[in-house]
Amino acid sequence: MEQSGARYERGLKALQFVSGQAEPNVVDIETAPDLARYVVEFGYGEVYSRPGLEPRDRQLVTIGALAALGNAAPQLRFHINGALNAGCTRAEVVEALTQIAVYAGFPAAINAITAAKDVFAARDAEQ
Repeated sequence: MEQSGARYERGLKALQFVSGQAEPNVVDIETAPDLARYVVEFGYGEVYSRPGLEPRDRQLVTIGALAALGNAAPQLRFHINGALNAGCTRAEVVEALTQIAVYAGFPAAINAITAAKDVFAARDAEQ
């Protein structure tokens, strides 16, 4: 069994890449420190860091899944940013979200496109 410290460091590095932030905060660490650690260690240190997919492809899969859920808007916006940070174009993000209309329904796709629009606008405002 791998030491959790190594998993945490690998996960933190992956999370920093996705978020584009040196100190990403995806879970309120003061309120739920164990949950924050689980997200970093398992979500990013184990699952996200697996070989087999490039980061950009991993992000496209992630935004498709989050959009299909229909109840994860903050996480969807975070990962749309992550997809852009990983090298996806805005057109690729929109296309990936358009594809989910067939499987998750038009409301989920429309909501996801709205989230993408918000992310694009926020990024434009930062420039």
